[in-house]
Amino acid sequence: MKDSIDDHVALWSREQADLDARVEGIVVRMQVLTRHLDRKRDAVLASYGLQWWEFKTLHMLRRGGTPYRATPGALAKQLSMSPAAMTNRLDALERHGYVVRGHDPDDRRKVVATLTKAGREVWERGIDDIQKLEQDLVRALPVKDQDVLEDLLRRLVKSTEQD
Repeated sequence: MKDSIDDHVALWSREQADLDARVEGIVVRMQVLTRHLDRKRDAVLASYGLQWWEFKTLHMLRRGGTPYRATPGALAKQLSMSPAAMTNRLDALERHGYVVRGHDPDDRRKVVATLTKAGREVWERGIDDIQKLEQDLVRALPVKDQDVLEDLLRRLVKSTEQD
Protein backbone atom coordinates (compact mmCIF):
# COMPACT_ATOMS: atom_id res chain seq x y z
CA MET A 1 0.00 0.00 0.00
CA LYS A 2 1.34 3.43 -0.95
CA ASP A 3 0.64 6.87 0.46
CA SER A 4 1.59 10.41 -0.52
CA ILE A 5 4.83 10.20 1.45
CA ASP A 6 6.13 7.49 -0.88
CA ASP A 7 6.17 10.08 -3.69
CA HIS A 8 8.00 12.56 -1.43
CA VAL A 9 10.62 9.95 -0.52
CA ALA A 10 11.08 8.89 -4.15
CA LEU A 11 11.59 12.49 -5.25
CA TRP A 12 14.15 13.23 -2.56
CA SER A 13 15.91 9.91 -3.08
CA ARG A 14 16.58 11.00 -6.67
CA GLU A 15 17.84 14.39 -5.50
CA GLN A 16 19.94 13.16 -2.57
CA ALA A 17 21.83 9.96 -3.23
CA ASP A 18 22.77 9.52 0.44
CA LEU A 19 19.21 9.96 1.76
CA ASP A 20 18.08 7.16 4.04
CA ALA A 21 14.65 6.62 2.50
CA ARG A 22 13.37 4.57 5.44
CA VAL A 23 14.25 7.27 7.97
CA GLU A 24 12.80 9.97 5.73
CA GLY A 25 9.57 8.03 5.33
CA ILE A 26 9.20 7.41 9.07
CA VAL A 27 9.97 10.97 10.14
CA VAL A 28 7.79 12.64 7.50
CA ARG A 29 4.88 10.32 8.33
CA MET A 30 5.19 11.21 12.03
CA GLN A 31 5.20 14.91 11.07
CA VAL A 32 2.14 14.50 8.83
CA LEU A 33 0.23 12.69 11.58
CA THR A 34 1.20 15.32 14.14
CA ARG A 35 0.06 18.15 11.85
CA HIS A 36 -3.17 16.28 11.13
CA LEU A 37 -3.93 15.88 14.84
CA ASP A 38 -2.94 19.50 15.54
CA ARG A 39 -5.34 20.80 12.86
CA LYS A 40 -8.19 18.59 14.07
CA ARG A 41 -7.53 19.47 17.72
CA ASP A 42 -7.38 23.19 16.96
CA ALA A 43 -10.71 22.96 15.11
CA VAL A 44 -12.31 21.20 18.09
CA LEU A 45 -10.99 23.79 20.50
CA ALA A 46 -12.08 26.66 18.24
CA SER A 47 -15.62 25.29 18.42
CA TYR A 48 -15.44 25.97 22.17
CA GLY A 49 -13.82 29.38 21.68
CA LEU A 50 -10.47 28.08 22.94
CA GLN A 51 -6.96 28.19 21.64
CA TRP A 52 -4.41 25.45 22.31
CA TRP A 53 -2.47 27.50 24.90
CA GLU A 54 -5.67 28.16 26.85
CA PHE A 55 -6.66 24.51 26.80
CA LYS A 56 -3.17 23.39 27.82
CA THR A 57 -3.27 25.69 30.86
CA LEU A 58 -6.69 24.35 31.88
CA HIS A 59 -5.30 20.85 31.30
CA MET A 60 -2.42 21.45 33.73
CA LEU A 61 -4.83 22.69 36.39
CA ARG A 62 -7.16 19.73 35.84
CA ARG A 63 -4.43 17.11 35.97
CA GLY A 64 -3.39 18.28 39.42
CA GLY A 65 -6.57 16.77 40.86
CA THR A 66 -9.04 18.26 43.29
CA PRO A 67 -9.19 21.14 44.09
CA TYR A 68 -7.69 21.88 40.63
CA ARG A 69 -5.37 24.65 41.72
CA ALA A 70 -1.73 25.58 41.31
CA THR A 71 0.52 28.56 41.76
CA PRO A 72 1.29 30.55 38.62
CA GLY A 73 4.96 29.66 39.11
CA ALA A 74 4.21 25.94 39.18
CA LEU A 75 2.07 26.24 36.05
CA ALA A 76 4.78 28.23 34.28
CA LYS A 77 7.32 25.54 35.12
CA GLN A 78 5.03 22.72 33.94
CA LEU A 79 4.45 24.52 30.65
CA SER A 80 8.11 25.63 30.24
CA MET A 81 7.31 29.31 30.10
CA SER A 82 8.17 32.49 31.96
CA PRO A 83 6.13 33.61 34.97
CA ALA A 84 5.24 36.84 33.11
CA ALA A 85 3.81 34.88 30.17
CA MET A 86 1.83 32.73 32.61
CA THR A 87 0.39 35.85 34.21
CA ASN A 88 -0.86 36.94 30.79
CA ARG A 89 -2.41 33.51 30.18
CA LEU A 90 -4.14 33.50 33.53
CA ASP A 91 -5.44 37.04 32.91
CA ALA A 92 -7.09 35.85 29.69
CA LEU A 93 -8.52 32.69 31.27
CA GLU A 94 -9.84 34.67 34.20
CA ARG A 95 -11.62 37.06 31.80
CA HIS A 96 -13.33 34.01 30.24
CA GLY A 97 -14.37 32.80 33.69
CA TYR A 98 -12.31 29.59 33.42
CA VAL A 99 -9.98 30.31 36.34
CA VAL A 100 -9.98 32.49 39.42
CA ARG A 101 -6.95 33.67 41.32
CA GLY A 102 -6.81 34.10 45.04
CA HIS A 103 -4.68 33.47 48.06
CA ASP A 104 -3.63 29.95 48.98
CA PRO A 105 -5.79 28.91 51.95
CA ASP A 106 -2.74 27.23 53.51
CA ASP A 107 -0.35 30.14 52.95
CA ARG A 108 -1.95 33.54 52.38
CA ARG A 109 1.32 34.89 50.95
CA LYS A 110 0.93 32.68 47.86
CA VAL A 111 -1.41 33.28 44.96
CA VAL A 112 -3.07 30.28 43.37
CA ALA A 113 -5.06 29.83 40.19
CA THR A 114 -8.11 27.61 40.56
CA LEU A 115 -10.08 25.99 37.78
CA THR A 116 -13.72 27.15 37.88
CA LYS A 117 -16.76 25.01 37.15
CA ALA A 118 -16.98 26.64 33.70
CA GLY A 119 -13.29 25.91 33.12
CA ARG A 120 -13.73 22.26 34.10
CA GLU A 121 -16.75 21.90 31.86
CA VAL A 122 -15.08 23.38 28.78
CA TRP A 123 -11.97 21.28 29.45
CA GLU A 124 -14.10 18.11 29.76
CA ARG A 125 -15.94 18.77 26.50
CA GLY A 126 -12.69 19.57 24.73
CA ILE A 127 -10.80 16.56 26.05
CA ASP A 128 -13.67 14.22 25.15
CA ASP A 129 -13.69 15.45 21.57
CA ILE A 130 -9.89 15.37 21.28
CA GLN A 131 -9.78 11.81 22.61
CA LYS A 132 -12.38 10.79 20.02
CA LEU A 133 -10.18 12.24 17.25
CA GLU A 134 -7.16 10.36 18.56
CA GLN A 135 -9.11 7.12 18.91
CA ASP A 136 -10.47 7.43 15.37
CA LEU A 137 -6.94 7.82 14.03
CA VAL A 138 -5.40 4.94 15.98
CA ARG A 139 -8.35 2.61 15.47
CA ALA A 140 -7.60 2.62 11.74
CA LEU A 141 -5.13 -0.09 12.79
CA PRO A 142 -6.02 -3.50 14.22
CA VAL A 143 -5.46 -3.79 17.98
CA LYS A 144 -2.40 -5.99 17.50
CA ASP A 145 -0.81 -3.33 15.29
CA GLN A 146 -1.74 -0.62 17.80
CA ASP A 147 0.21 -2.55 20.45
CA VAL A 148 3.22 -2.89 18.16
CA LEU A 149 3.11 0.79 17.24
CA GLU A 150 2.84 1.83 20.87
CA ASP A 151 5.87 -0.28 21.75
CA LEU A 152 7.92 1.06 18.84
CA LEU A 153 7.07 4.66 19.70
CA ARG A 154 7.87 4.01 23.36
CA ARG A 155 11.34 2.82 22.33
CA LEU A 156 11.90 5.93 20.23
CA VAL A 157 10.75 8.20 23.06
CA LYS A 158 12.96 6.34 25.53
CA SER A 159 15.97 6.93 23.26
CA THR A 160 15.28 10.68 23.29
CA GLU A 161 14.81 10.76 27.06
CA GLN A 162 18.36 9.53 27.52
CA ASP A 163 19.77 12.69 25.91
